Amino acid sequence: MLNLSKFNHVLLVFSVASILFSGCASPKEQTPASPPPAPAPVSQPTPSAPVEKVELTISAAASLTDALKEIQTNYEGKNKQIKLNFNFGASGALQQQIEQGAPADLFLSAATKNMKTLVDKQLIDASQQKNLLINELVVVTPDDGKIAIQKIEDLTNEAIKHLAVGEPQTVPAGSYAKEALTSSKLWDSLQPRIVQGKDVRQVLTYVESGNAEAGFVYKTDALTSKKVKVAFSVDSKLYTPIEYPAGIVKSTKHSKEAADFYTYLQSKESQDVFVKYGFTVPK
Repeated sequence: MLNLSKFNHVLLVFSVASILFSGCASPKEQTPASPPPAPAPVSQPTPSAPVEKVELTISAAASLTDALKEIQTNYEGKNKQIKLNFNFGASGALQQQIEQGAPADLFLSAATKNMKTLVDKQLIDASQQKNLLINELVVVTPDDGKIAIQKIEDLTNEAIKHLAVGEPQTVPAGSYAKEALTSSKLWDSLQPRIVQGKDVRQVLTYVESGNAEAGFVYKTDALTSKKVKVAFSVDSKLYTPIEYPAGIVKSTKHSKEAADFYTYLQSKESQDVFVKYGFTVPK
């Protein structure tokens, strides 16, 4: 016969053992391991905003075009934050534009009188302008060899039907030409043959195209063209020395940048470029 008390005792012992065994289970068995934390996202560098360029406007005599274009390339290559904008034209016209409030940071003239006018009107500080270059006046003819002249008196030759000269009131090269012709007592007699240009580059074009048999230009302009030849250099005693002053316009909104470029124009690197294009640097 089954002893119930003994069976109940065994059952009780088995139950207690099961409870004790389950209480001794390892933590890993009791609680599943939590997953490792996800790595923090790597922050991407914020792209820096492009540096806004400072734009300088330089009003410059047309005869400086080629030299300043090369200087522009050199300067902007080393100063990425600067953009140079050139306004080329006749010095007298550029002077009038500045007087009328046209935006300009620097002025490069082909005559001291235009710079002096702006200094006198307090539009350019006298201490922030100086003579930068020297040029000379020449007479050019088409490079076809049909016109043979060697001195200013030869301009009365009947072969010269059209003589190109810059407008004397606004074009310094024209003013120098008029001065030389007046000194030679030829200005009045040559009036019927004179064709006036709005700047020295237009005078050069007249001769290149054959619309004028001869023209007064700067030596530097003559060197830029393969379609003309220098017939002769005008005697420097017949006209005022050709000096190119540069100055900072008082109304500039970029004083530091304008001053930096003004200084660069006087550097040896810039002077070498000017000399390359036929200018002379004052000693």
